[in-house]
Amino acid sequence: MKIAFVGKGGSGKTTLSSLFIRHLAATGAPVVAVDADINQHLGAALGLSDEEAAALPAMGAHLPLIKEYLRGSNPRIASADTMIKTTPPGEGSRLLRVREDNPVYDACARPVRLDDGELRLMATGPFTESDLGVACYHSKVGAVELCLNHLVDGPDEYVVVDMTAGSDSFASGMFTRFDMTFLVAEPTRKGVSVYRQYKEYARDFGVALKVVGNKVQGADDVDFLRSEVGEDLLVTVGHSDWVRSMEKGRPPLFALLEAANRTALQTLQDAADDSYAHRDWERYTQQMVHFHLRNAESWGNAKTGADLAAQIDPGFVLDERLAVPQPS
Repeated sequence: MKIAFVGKGGSGKTTLSSLFIRHLAATGAPVVAVDADINQHLGAALGLSDEEAAALPAMGAHLPLIKEYLRGSNPRIASADTMIKTTPPGEGSRLLRVREDNPVYDACARPVRLDDGELRLMATGPFTESDLGVACYHSKVGAVELCLNHLVDGPDEYVVVDMTAGSDSFASGMFTRFDMTFLVAEPTRKGVSVYRQYKEYARDFGVALKVVGNKVQGADDVDFLRSEVGEDLLVTVGHSDWVRSMEKGRPPLFALLEAANRTALQTLQDAADDSYAHRDWERYTQQMVHFHLRNAESWGNAKTGADLAAQIDPGFVLDERLAVPQPS
């Protein structure tokens, strides 16, 4: 299943996504983690040194390879150059699976070994000096969206994406790629403002959205969040000595995380599992098509010089059964 963590800058989004990723890895579940935030702090939150985090390959830098691999033998896509971030898969396309090895993972993912688990970590890559003033971050996140469109997942396997801050996720259709979106909110007016905006934007797309209250210090904070977000408040998290040690670069064993926080992480997993169980694969595929057509008309056709609507395979539907790795 695919899970996103969103929230305003400074809400603790990356910290909570890293804790959730550690929790999943500790259960032995296969996990692919993606750092899609412009600030690129997920690697450090998972225990990588500054040098190791900086050495992570940038997905955006490997976009030609990603496109060529995913295109496969799809006859509706004349060349990889005509693929854009929203291009959906069809008959002949290559799909990505959580439990397999493939050239995209070889180029863009690196294994991260934790004290009680292991995962694959991918990163969009930070802004570079050559990007400043001439590029937007959405061009880098496009590599993530293309991969998510071609990633078929099953139960008990997890793709967790630490998203860009605020409502930037709505610059594309990527916000519809997730079985569960966890919005991290502090108990302040600013903290819940992103929630209201996200809720409004996502309303017509069936996005499963739950709020994780962070930096909660007492019953008054809980009451405030409940009054502002209602039943969307799933769980709250308070101060953590474990997190403080982790942020100092001296993380103790994850098994020593406070019991209340371990319970909160299990609540997140249970909510994601339940949401995945209700995924409508046909609707999920049609949402890809919807946003591909919108992007094609808005800018894609002009940029590629092709009619990108012709890339859509009307008979193709992603299906959980495709999550089983195929023989090469």
